[in-house]
Amino acid sequence: MVSLNRRGFLAAGAVATPLLAGGSAIAEAVPPGVVPAADQLAAQGWRRFAGRKVGVLSNPTGVLADFTHIVDSMVAAGVRPAAAFGPEHGFRGSAQAGGSEGNYTDPRTGIPVYDAYGASADSLAAMFTKAEVDTIVFDIADVGARFYTYIWSMYTAMVAAARVGATFVVLDRPNPVGGTALGPMLDPRFASGVGLQPIVQQHGMTVGELARFFTGEFLPSADLDLEVVGVRGWRRDMLFGQTGLKWIPPSPNMPTPDTALVYPGLCLFEGTLFSEGRGTTRPFEIIGAPGVDWRWRDALSALHLPGVEFRETYFVPTFGKFVNETCGGVQLTVTEPHSFDAIRTAVAMLVTAKKLHPDLFGWRPDLAIDKLSGSGRLRTMIDAGAGVDEVVGSWQAELAGFVSRRRPYLIYW
Repeated sequence: MVSLNRRGFLAAGAVATPLLAGGSAIAEAVPPGVVPAADQLAAQGWRRFAGRKVGVLSNPTGVLADFTHIVDSMVAAGVRPAAAFGPEHGFRGSAQAGGSEGNYTDPRTGIPVYDAYGASADSLAAMFTKAEVDTIVFDIADVGARFYTYIWSMYTAMVAAARVGATFVVLDRPNPVGGTALGPMLDPRFASGVGLQPIVQQHGMTVGELARFFTGEFLPSADLDLEVVGVRGWRRDMLFGQTGLKWIPPSPNMPTPDTALVYPGLCLFEGTLFSEGRGTTRPFEIIGAPGVDWRWRDALSALHLPGVEFRETYFVPTFGKFVNETCGGVQLTVTEPHSFDAIRTAVAMLVTAKKLHPDLFGWRPDLAIDKLSGSGRLRTMIDAGAGVDEVVGSWQAELAGFVSRRRPYLIYW
């Protein structure tokens, strides 16, 4: 357990290491197997939270190795949460993208569930007060991209917890795409629900590390009592397939670990007129639009991008863009995950799509691409004819700055 408040945060941050549930430091030779924080605390009967009035911010990924949800496990252990809070897609995960389940009583446990998706810090603070909680437990699996909304639900909940004097506890899980940071920094002028604070596009941190980073960098004046329960056995060079853990889709369009690998880059196509593959069996791995032909696949293959291959494909989305229309495009297959760069790959795809199909390719009129990429730079550079190396090179200095800035908050090596 790593427990930090504002006063002790920076002093402890540089040397913090994840601790086992029992409180002893992880040995130098980590035993085989990756054990998320929730499984460690469940093995103790959740006694860490005995006597606390706990509110749980979670979704279907907040489960143990046997797929039991942590709230159900807590109830069975006699440590009954006072309330649950549901992010985008809902506490039990029944809602599609951009949706939630509303406020209701959970039929399995009888626990009140509050709709936290899109809630402001003030609204969340009011929910915490109404639920009379003194401890907020966050357990949601992230996928490592700035625009995945769960990390911002966590950030907003941290702000709210500080306002009501509640302890904030993060039950950490591995970052499925590893610990490498990539991509551009968010310009604060482009802050939105898919990026509230300046971090890079693929942050390369666990949610526990992000919580420490948020506390130290963005909440320095908040007297937040933050506790992070670390993952046992995870290293920064590990991808999800190396953890031995079971994949639980964190959202309806994140069905496999393969999706997570491409998502930090390929989600940029949400900001274009091309389909990002929603409504297919391989969202974010299948990209295209009506009228796109084999030339796109041939051009992308000729670039010899590391760790990825492209297949010419045709598809008919069942929802999202181009419902019931035949689209042409490409399907990505990641062949060497550790050499694959999702963001560079996406930039190459954007540049070649605009060059080959200028009559089909374009940006959404609402310029959602700017919120996704963190500024107007990506869009304006591609529109001006910049090449892949020029675009990717434009953010290397700020990326290096972020990597240096995050170092004191890292837990795993």
